[in-house]
Amino acid sequence: MNSDCDKQNKQIVAAGRFLRLVSCDGWEYVERANATGVVAIVAVTDEGRLLLTEQYRKPVDCRVADLPAGLAGDVAGEADEDLAEAAQRELQEEVGYAAESMRYLFRGPSSAGLTSEVITFYRASGLRRVGPGGGDASEDILVHEVPLDEFDDWVAAAVQRGVAIDPKVLAGLYFAGYCYRERG
Repeated sequence: MNSDCDKQNKQIVAAGRFLRLVSCDGWEYVERANATGVVAIVAVTDEGRLLLTEQYRKPVDCRVADLPAGLAGDVAGEADEDLAEAAQRELQEEVGYAAESMRYLFRGPSSAGLTSEVITFYRASGLRRVGPGGGDASEDILVHEVPLDEFDDWVAAAVQRGVAIDPKVLAGLYFAGYCYRERG
């Protein structure tokens, strides 16, 4: 994803199963080893409920509330997976909903000083429940259906119980037409 860093200048400093630490022209950053993209889904039900996930995230040592999201091209034999198809798959896997349509919204870096990762956001519409959600066997996802008109109170309660709110949720609210107001 980093077009200024050609193969000649790029050095792999360390590599794990899923991530690589790369050095290029004195800049160190992380890149994904086994994925072709990252998707996040803004999904609001016909009843005005924003679909969110909550799961423990080891790097920050707490539970995090986030939009349904995941990797594209990380499934064996699906390296060329279309991003919209990955969004549809992740929506079903994580929150148990299928979407009639998946509309591209925008794409942007998740943490431009740390990683080459770029997240592509989609807006899911025509939602229907098709399963329980909760993720795959390696995940322990709690599904939340948060009424938009109760979002501020829901966030305050989640933070009170120690849940971190991923900023992607706020980007999702923008595209859902809702303006969150942080309470001081």
